[in-house]
Amino acid sequence: MSKEKDLAHGILGTVGGIQNVEMITHCMTRVRITLRDESLASIGELKRVPGVIGVIEESTLQIIVGPGLVEKVSRVIADISGVELGEAIPLQAAHGLPDPDSRTNRLSDKEKAEQLAAQNKEKYKEKNNTPVKNFLKSISNIFIPLAPAFVAAGLLAGITSVIGNFITAGHLSGEGWAQFNLILNVIKNGIFSYMAIFVGINSARVFGASPSLGGVIGGATLLTGMKPELPIRNLFTGEPLIAGQGGIIGVVLAVWILSVIEKRLHKMMPNSIDLIVTSFLSVLVTGLLTIFLIMPFAGFVADNLLIAVNWILSVGGAFAGFFLGGIWLVMVMLGLHHIMTPIHIELIAQTGMTILLPILAMAGAGQVGAGLALWIRCRKNKQLTGIIKGALPVGVLGIGEPLIYGVTLPLGKPFITACLGGAFGGAVIGYFGNVGAMSIGASGIEMLLLIADGKWWVYLLGLITAYFFGFICTYLFGTPKDARQAKEA
Repeated sequence: MSKEKDLAHGILGTVGGIQNVEMITHCMTRVRITLRDESLASIGELKRVPGVIGVIEESTLQIIVGPGLVEKVSRVIADISGVELGEAIPLQAAHGLPDPDSRTNRLSDKEKAEQLAAQNKEKYKEKNNTPVKNFLKSISNIFIPLAPAFVAAGLLAGITSVIGNFITAGHLSGEGWAQFNLILNVIKNGIFSYMAIFVGINSARVFGASPSLGGVIGGATLLTGMKPELPIRNLFTGEPLIAGQGGIIGVVLAVWILSVIEKRLHKMMPNSIDLIVTSFLSVLVTGLLTIFLIMPFAGFVADNLLIAVNWILSVGGAFAGFFLGGIWLVMVMLGLHHIMTPIHIELIAQTGMTILLPILAMAGAGQVGAGLALWIRCRKNKQLTGIIKGALPVGVLGIGEPLIYGVTLPLGKPFITACLGGAFGGAVIGYFGNVGAMSIGASGIEMLLLIADGKWWVYLLGLITAYFFGFICTYLFGTPKDARQAKEA
């Protein structure tokens, strides 16, 4: 066993084991551990563990092990816990899952739906575990933590758009409204203006690099400090680089390269100089590669992405909308839906809206229609209807996993008919064309606030269509006979 692994296990053995650790972080020289029960830790024994230089008892237990070694020891402990550095360690990671029988009778309909959805989701994840899907899962894990920010900023974007339209139309006037709208825009731009930094930090966590270094690389793509009279030029075209060129696609690629370089340097460097030399070389090499190679390449990809999406929808129209709206639930089922997030962000950056998101949102609406049909057709099945009652409200708001994994997918046929509902809704959006959302994060009925250019009525028509066909197809063809049998909750 290596020195850092010996030290990590020695520390855990004196603080009550991994089951007593709530969170693990580190600074320049100290492993910082938040304990669940401080009385289980033996500070005297901890100080005698070979490699421990000192111990400081504060709100977190600070174990001094020295520069270089601290990062490696902290990562070993994080690997044992099964979560990333800085993330809360769930209690069941050590104690196992709680006895389901002890809580079943106390769960609400919503909790039952979420519990069943989680169980079924794990089954399908096990069946679809391939290198490609694992890579796509890594990409999705970069953006999932940003979902609350997307939702908040997206709703703010919708509100500021409505206020701005009222001001332009003369329905609102005065400096107060203009100032209020400006303030909301400033708050909204807090995530969109610095998206590259957020993505850089999350990418580093997912790929196993230092989050702070990932943020540095993401920030480098903003070209802060570059002056118009002295631009950095594209090595391939000679044109000046544009701040943010290549967008977050380039940031993700750059931070993945950073993780490869940093991990190899950690193995090569002596602990005494590891922190300084590894950080410096990792940022320098990756930064140069990012600016001179990755940004031009990712910029080329991003520039042509818009052309490809517009071509597909302009040529395909209603047919393209039908296909995209119908296939999206399958992508969600496989956990591949978050791979579209970088594409949505690039479309918004280039055109001010994403014309893909309103079409793809129809898949969730088809599920809502299917859920309503099952509620009516299977009203004697109290177990199923209880789950549906818990899953439908969040389904209307665009959160489809409870309906997918708790209702439609386990039953089989309703999943197909829900896809058909989404397909018909997507066809409506595709037929009218150029219906875009100004932000991402919101879906379902709340996306009405985000639809650009006053085309909210087209999106609403698509939602109603998806609800209707999801309901009709499921009611007539998608209700299994055994699901209609009487069953107590």
